[in-house]
Amino acid sequence: MKIIPAIDIIDGCAVRLTQGDYSRMKRYSDSPVSVARDMADCGSKYLHVVDLDGARSGKADNASVIAEIVRLNALNVEIGGGIRSEESILRYLDAGASRVILGTVAVSDYDFTLDMRRKYGDKIAVGVDAREGIVAVHGWESDSGVDAYDFCRQLASDGICDVIFTDISKDGAMSGTNLDAYRTLASIDGLKVTASGGICSLAELKALQDIGVDGAILGKALYEGKLNLRAVEEAFCNAG
Repeated sequence: MKIIPAIDIIDGCAVRLTQGDYSRMKRYSDSPVSVARDMADCGSKYLHVVDLDGARSGKADNASVIAEIVRLNALNVEIGGGIRSEESILRYLDAGASRVILGTVAVSDYDFTLDMRRKYGDKIAVGVDAREGIVAVHGWESDSGVDAYDFCRQLASDGICDVIFTDISKDGAMSGTNLDAYRTLASIDGLKVTASGGICSLAELKALQDIGVDGAILGKALYEGKLNLRAVEEAFCNAG
């Protein structure tokens, strides 16, 4: 199981939200690049970066600082937030990102998402952010009306196997993740799920590994000191 620390960016700063609420934002660093370098120094091989401004606007608002992170060449960086065109995809892939994550556009323009997956293969993943079982879009601020689990089944059946699934109610709440959701997702044939949202203990990480998820994204638990990234990396060997 891959251990994937996360950096969310607003106004060029590393931040965390609570339950996807932009009004409940906490700033942790004015230098996301330094945060990324520290994560690499702790033994991380992977990094999950989200442009939260872009997730709302549909534009690459923090592209310059994200490009700096990618240029560190120390991590396999996946990038999400506001990526809704092939031009945006290529901007990040050409910069050296290992993969890009399509969220809102995966719901609003499914044919485009299929086309991008056919064209770029496993460099395209889909972010499924669920609030009460329904996919949320536009920076988690709008309800798409699409059932999150049915959508994951559709993605897998159409060959889009790489999914980052977040239960928004758990994200940033420091109260644990939704293990039942990942048990359900693990039963979907062909789906490779990365768990995101609320993970805050080694025991939960072990449970996710036993369930069979492909990766686990760590955010607020790292920033608040509830999990030690170096210790997590050592515990899980991060050989994925």
